Amino acid sequence: MPELLQFRDVDTHYGDLHVLKAVDYRIDEGEIVCLLGGNASGKSTTMKAIMGVVLPSRGDILYQGRSLAGVSIAERVRRGIAPVLEARRLFPRMTVYENLEMGAYTRTRGPEFDEDLQRVFALFPRVEERLRQLAAEHPDRQEGRLVAAVLRSGGEACVMRLRDHEDLVTGPDLAPNLTAALRATFD
Repeated sequence: MPELLQFRDVDTHYGDLHVLKAVDYRIDEGEIVCLLGGNASGKSTTMKAIMGVVLPSRGDILYQGRSLAGVSIAERVRRGIAPVLEARRLFPRMTVYENLEMGAYTRTRGPEFDEDLQRVFALFPRVEERLRQLAAEHPDRQEGRLVAAVLRSGGEACVMRLRDHEDLVTGPDLAPNLTAALRATFD
């Protein structure tokens, strides 16, 4: 499979604190990858490095075979790298639909956007039922984050940060839907 994301000997620092040390890995298109580790093991720093919030002090990060060095965060999103933020970073005073629109702000509205919405609704029917509800009132906020990521990324790359295990179990049908949605996103 073609390469999607690669870290080549990447180091990161926060001042004198050396967080990522000579990190090397490759993720091919279609793979679903999970970073596991304890507190202060570099999971968040890895996500921030992919998005360009933290810059490598050494090494290089490549997306679809091209270096991300010097590429702005906005350009990374336009290229299809999409962060899924924690629930408290949704726009709580906006409706579920308005949050979906914000998640897809770099994409052109039209048939492709509408098709993606229908695909998302097939995976998460309750999201469609609650489109006019405020995001703060939506009980399945994990689904909302995933939906925004699917629309934002256009199915290319999704940088997902699930903080703790309680994030994985926010509703009785989320776990099977999460797996199905991730597979559908990358098919």
